[in-house]
Amino acid sequence: MGSRPRFIDGLSRAASDAPGPNPLTPLSDDTLLDAYSRTVIGALERVQQAVAFISVERRLPGEASGHSGGSRERGARGGTGSGFLFTPDGYLLTNSHVVHGATHIQVTLADGAKFDADLVGDDPGSDLAVLRIGSPEPLPHVELGESSKLRVGQIAIAVGNPLGLAQTVTTGVVSALGRSLRSNSGRMIYDVIQTDAALNPGNSGGPLINSAGQVIGVNTAIIPGAQAICFATAIDTAKWVIMQIFTHGRVRRAYIGVAGTTTPLARRVQRYFGLSSESAVHVMEIVKGSPASLGGLRTDDTIVAIDTLAVQDVDGLQRALDASRIDKPVNVTVLRGAQRLELTLTPVEQTA
Repeated sequence: MGSRPRFIDGLSRAASDAPGPNPLTPLSDDTLLDAYSRTVIGALERVQQAVAFISVERRLPGEASGHSGGSRERGARGGTGSGFLFTPDGYLLTNSHVVHGATHIQVTLADGAKFDADLVGDDPGSDLAVLRIGSPEPLPHVELGESSKLRVGQIAIAVGNPLGLAQTVTTGVVSALGRSLRSNSGRMIYDVIQTDAALNPGNSGGPLINSAGQVIGVNTAIIPGAQAICFATAIDTAKWVIMQIFTHGRVRRAYIGVAGTTTPLARRVQRYFGLSSESAVHVMEIVKGSPASLGGLRTDDTIVAIDTLAVQDVDGLQRALDASRIDKPVNVTVLRGAQRLELTLTPVEQTA
């Protein structure tokens, strides 16, 4: 074979003399982190210290409440979940189903500090609850964002304590907006965020945050058996619930005293009465002495509107009866046989 060409040796020497990273010097972690990782880590650092582990104890009426020999009573039932501090003076937000009916609530912060918590207010209708713990020092807390500005596809990060595994982080995107979810009380929760950030039992009540570390939702539910379909109550809904609880100690809703079911409206009925809705609420039962009873509503009536606002289903009726209508006359449009009637009812505040 021929001798090695000189220009190859020249190229080799030039390459070795050229400036560049030393292959023996390892790159730093900061250099290796990609933009997505830096975004997630930065967002997490803003909220992680404010995320709490919540453990509860429940007893049924009639069960012993004391402790025998220092051990927990056999009748005590435990549960766990997540929550997060949203003020420096110890107010936390969590899910109602995590703490509802609890006789004792304990909060463990990220640094391991444990506190007994008081239930400030509980709203099963939105599946949200506010707790408070006492601390002599200001506590780390989250910044609440604006769920109304969310866009499908943006980063969503869930933080919580699934299955008791503290400070677990999962990431995904906002999969959909404006979903509806039925709470344990039977009421619909509206404007729910759907995400594929993985949630598991114990995540309930933890924050869903955006890339800026702002809370955009409260992790609430999963669909058993489904993958990557998880839900969070929008933080704008949570803000309204918080203000109601701070102001009234509860969430106020209007009540008229009817039980009904969604019923379709025949085309001829729509044309005859000039209705745009394809369905309405068929009254099945009326509570004696209720605003509906006093206002002249009858069983088998069909409610089609509240103050000219079309009522297409039971959830629409619930939505129309918000706190602004308590103790104020409202006009209820009903169909009774071949008649269209306008009745005046005065809703009262719904009690637990």
